[in-house]
Amino acid sequence: MNTKEVDVFKKKALQWASRFSICCCLDSNQYLDPYTQYDYLIAVGARDEIQTKVGDSFSALRNFYEKHATWIFGLFSYELKNEIEQLSSRHSDELDFPDLFFFVPNYLIAVKGEKIEVLMGNPAIVGTISSLELDIYQLKPDLNIEKKFNRETYISTVKKLQEHIKRGDIYEINFCQEFYAENAIIDPLFVYEALNNLSPTPFAGFFKINQQYILSASPERFLCKRGNRLISQPIKGTAKRGNNPSNDEKIKFDLKSSLKEQAENVMIVDLVRNDLTKSAIKGTVEVDELFGIYSFPQVHQMISTISCELSQEINFMDAIKNAFPMGSMTGAPKIKAMQLIDQYEQSKRGAFSGSFGCISPTGDFDFNVIIRSILYNKERNYLSFQVGGAITYASKADDEYEECLLKASAILQVLKN
Repeated sequence: MNTKEVDVFKKKALQWASRFSICCCLDSNQYLDPYTQYDYLIAVGARDEIQTKVGDSFSALRNFYEKHATWIFGLFSYELKNEIEQLSSRHSDELDFPDLFFFVPNYLIAVKGEKIEVLMGNPAIVGTISSLELDIYQLKPDLNIEKKFNRETYISTVKKLQEHIKRGDIYEINFCQEFYAENAIIDPLFVYEALNNLSPTPFAGFFKINQQYILSASPERFLCKRGNRLISQPIKGTAKRGNNPSNDEKIKFDLKSSLKEQAENVMIVDLVRNDLTKSAIKGTVEVDELFGIYSFPQVHQMISTISCELSQEINFMDAIKNAFPMGSMTGAPKIKAMQLIDQYEQSKRGAFSGSFGCISPTGDFDFNVIIRSILYNKERNYLSFQVGGAITYASKADDEYEECLLKASAILQVLKN
């Protein structure tokens, strides 16, 4: 197949996959890096699955993986923090995603360049999918989107968090707010396709767990493993794209040079280094790239890359646990930041700021950060997305609020069509 034919095949494959109760699509949108194994993976149907509540999820998942020793796809909810540390969550949860969910697919199709490969299931499925007609979507969203914070309440809360910083309780905290719609009727596939067309990102994905959906335009990698190397790529630092090439380049330069953005980024880099040290061969933790600037349709982002060699004494599942939840979505010190997140945010995070991805038969894995993502419970007709940013001593509350709106812009554009 040529590139155009592959693109059509991917749309047909996702349309076909979405008819199953369980499916997961991971799309790099051609943002290739040294760690991306396939451009596109789509896992369909569940030969077996595991769903757990907070308690002993990571060891249960390890047993599940060792039992099957094949590809598995799944979700780590942010709420697993309560299993890793002595923490709790006091907010209600209208979305009600599992704390952990993984499945062994009946079919697994991979795309790399112009090559399509069936990794699990009957290879004839490629012909079946290719012969399908693409649906023409009719149901466009018409939603009343509300916010848990208004501008004034958000700004006053940021100032309260900065009081904690002044007292030395924390140095940085990721503070988020929820946008939501009740009685929301959407076509999840249509909304995902629209979001991915408007905002293609390297860790995008469509994840369906029965009546629950994650429609993700995530730009961030939480953690991946290649051989015995672990790689994490936290994002801290955001700037709006310019309206012409010269202005855009200036904005990139200003982001790269911003002492405030560098300070936010380096605090999380240090946190990730500490998390990786728990799983690393001594002396192997490295910062491969500091303050890299990467461009996406709506924003420029500051991304750093940290890696290490995995110790032979550490099971890779424990390496995931040791780094979870990701530093970019918590703060420093991590435990205190998570306590304050639950105190000051007005929504339970649930799947938001968790992670979904896959583990291969060799124990390699790749997981994103669930940000810039729409979460939808079709049974309850509840739709939600959350956005946030890093609060430090130097943060200006008005600017942080505007950054939230910038991060929400692509989703709002899709949902208000």
